[in-house]
Amino acid sequence: MNLTYEQNRIFALNEFGRIIAEITFPEVELGVVNINHTFVDPSLRGQGIASLLVKETYQEIKKKGNRTIVTCPYVVKWFLEHKDYEDILVK
Repeated sequence: MNLTYEQNRIFALNEFGRIIAEITFPEVELGVVNINHTFVDPSLRGQGIASLLVKETYQEIKKKGNRTIVTCPYVVKWFLEHKDYEDILVK
């Protein structure tokens, strides 16, 4: 899957230009983003794509020296299951 990286967004398009996977993390204050949305097309679910999006987002946030809050329910659950990645969470 070819991911496209934009400021505060990572996504993938299908051959028709339709979004098939996406995660958004807008800045809510200086140095803090909110991972607020994750989407994976139903045809791709169960393949670990949402987890891949979160890991890529983690890398982007960490690389920029930022921290995050999380309001997307999937990502809240993901961080509970992946304690090694909690270093970027605002507590």
